[in-house]
Amino acid sequence: MKYNSRHLQSLNQDPTKFITCLKSCDSLLNQLSGIKESLVTQYGMVLNGQDQILRSALNEAEALAWQTPYPHLFFPVLAEEKAISARRWAARQEMVRQERWPIAFAA
Repeated sequence: MKYNSRHLQSLNQDPTKFITCLKSCDSLLNQLSGIKESLVTQYGMVLNGQDQILRSALNEAEALAWQTPYPHLFFPVLAEEKAISARRWAARQEMVRQERWPIAFAA
């Protein structure tokens, strides 16, 4: 989130505003983390032990979401898209490993 200097000065002058802001940010981070973990649980089984690929895709979705003014709104959709993409990639890789590569590239 982007803050201007006036907003930061008001936070410095009023400790209760600062604490409220910190709690709000902490809550947001916990919600995003919960979404990540639920997607790892949902899609992790499909990836056959390639959880790191899924986690990297979710981290990328989070980074993209934080570039928007409303990361809490964009992250769930971006994360779902990235998880589906990672699942497709893992399925394609499995086809290549099983020597069904013409089918893998057709998908």
